[in-house]
Amino acid sequence: MLEKIHSPRDLQVLSESELEKLAEEIREVLIQVVSDRGGHLASNLGAVELTLALHCAFDAPNDKIVFDVGHQSYVHKLVTGRYDRFFALRQKDGLSGFPRISESEYDSFCVGHASTAISAAVGMARAFKLRGEKRYAVAVVGDGALTGGMCYEALNDAGDSQIPLIVILNDNEMSIAPNVGALSGYLTNLRQSGVYRSVKRFIRELLSKIPVLGSPLAKLLERLRDLLKGALVEGKFFEALGMEYYGPIDGHDIASMRTIFEHAKKQENPVLLHVITQKGKGYAPAENRPDKFHGVAPFYVESVSGVSESGKIAGQYLAEKAKKDSRIAVITAAMPAGTGMSAFQKEHPARFFDVGIAEEHAVTMASGMALGGMKPFVCIYSTFLQRAYDQIMMDAAMNKAGVVFMLDRAGLTGPDGETHQGVFDLSYLRQIPGMVVCSPRNEGDLKRLLDLALTYDGPMAIRYSKECVKGGGGEALSVGEWEVIRSGNGVAILAAGRMIGIAVETAELLKEKGVECTVVDARFIKPLDENLLLKLTEEHSLIVTLEDNTLLGGFGSAVMEALAATDMDVLALGIPDEFLPQASVNEQLEMVGLTPSAVAGKIVERWKR
Repeated sequence: MLEKIHSPRDLQVLSESELEKLAEEIREVLIQVVSDRGGHLASNLGAVELTLALHCAFDAPNDKIVFDVGHQSYVHKLVTGRYDRFFALRQKDGLSGFPRISESEYDSFCVGHASTAISAAVGMARAFKLRGEKRYAVAVVGDGALTGGMCYEALNDAGDSQIPLIVILNDNEMSIAPNVGALSGYLTNLRQSGVYRSVKRFIRELLSKIPVLGSPLAKLLERLRDLLKGALVEGKFFEALGMEYYGPIDGHDIASMRTIFEHAKKQENPVLLHVITQKGKGYAPAENRPDKFHGVAPFYVESVSGVSESGKIAGQYLAEKAKKDSRIAVITAAMPAGTGMSAFQKEHPARFFDVGIAEEHAVTMASGMALGGMKPFVCIYSTFLQRAYDQIMMDAAMNKAGVVFMLDRAGLTGPDGETHQGVFDLSYLRQIPGMVVCSPRNEGDLKRLLDLALTYDGPMAIRYSKECVKGGGGEALSVGEWEVIRSGNGVAILAAGRMIGIAVETAELLKEKGVECTVVDARFIKPLDENLLLKLTEEHSLIVTLEDNTLLGGFGSAVMEALAATDMDVLALGIPDEFLPQASVNEQLEMVGLTPSAVAGKIVERWKR
């Protein structure tokens, strides 16, 4: 059936039974493609009927459907003319794993970070109202996203202004990790409301007593069921924000959702539709472990793999250290497993804090904990820590709080695309006064930097990629200490973290061309080892910097700033001033010219000049 779906209008002529059959087919395709290409599985499996009902009730792209984060947008892609390209999902030159305006007119907003959809939809609804256009703005938000404060800023504004807006709360009882906080408890109470259960029982008993009119009346009453729920279950929290509340609604009942959506379209004020779905629906392993099947690497359908090795090593090491050091605490923003901190959570639950999708709160809370005598480790992906820039600056650094920022997925991250590349952290962290920024090249280095962090009295950031080189180690490190790992003359290559391997391979290639290179592990991006740097300028004619960070304000910029008063020739190589699309990490390295052969070619060209 999917081959015949070229736009949402093709859905609107299907019968209920045909839509249900299509939903089954979509789930088969999702499992097939994600098992082969990797991606977000459980969230998409749970949003199949919801997405079909949305496109049956609304007229996209004239109406704007904004998916929060975009983890649940695969079904949307399949029914908006992209089925033939779906098998290249998350591949170079293929479909993005997230909504992208550049990819389709049906993608109304580029997303990848949580809690933004309501704000975007409020803006669209305001624009439609100001322009006098009868169009709808619909925000599809997961309950996990509601742990982020930006959602409440948007809801408060929408409720106060009374613009026509439809917010669909896709409540699957979890985000990536189980939801936390007062809101999660509130939604649980709504789902388990005694009034709600009484209504269901009343309808069920009433239907069983109708011998002749049973079938047609049953369908009518089923369509009315969710409206009754909306009338009898009080969504006081959302109503206090100025939203008209309907729910809970069965998110796998297409007919009921279409009825509710059509009713919501008639409202002139903002409405919130509370839809209950099952994450991972239709695939037993994902139903049982939706956290494990949230974002996955390619896998055989019977199993799944893909672990952040660096994060796992850090989590296990901190868990061991915490047995003797009672100051150590770990904070994460809805991703205990993703950041590798599950081991710490299991060993020290009282000192592990998952604050939900609330990076700003995580950083400021950690600053308070540090000033209260603890040693907090804030474990967040590089791309998500960007959301807390002001808190890092004002609350951690200005207070000289001893917070350790653990930046997982730093540098190029591959198939997740533009919104998930960790290629800006060196630039936004390096400019913060008092911040130490470092990157380990292997497992031993990571542990030595963790040891150093425990003794350092101030903010410190440790950035690392998902993979981790085994081995390494040595004596205790000092802040700002670099290490010469290969001696040569003429050319000195400075690198850190993942880029060390590329630097060493580049040096081997250049040796074949008669160029002997020094390779330096510049593990501290801030502060620089200025003594060693000046020594290198005396012994070499060319300094080369390698970084998987934007060249604007990054490691190369730091080196050039330090050598501005000299006549040293510096060749800075890194990420250009652009957002990098999805591809494998190796393909992205080729795209930006950071493979050993490409780097060697650029060095030879500069060396000849």
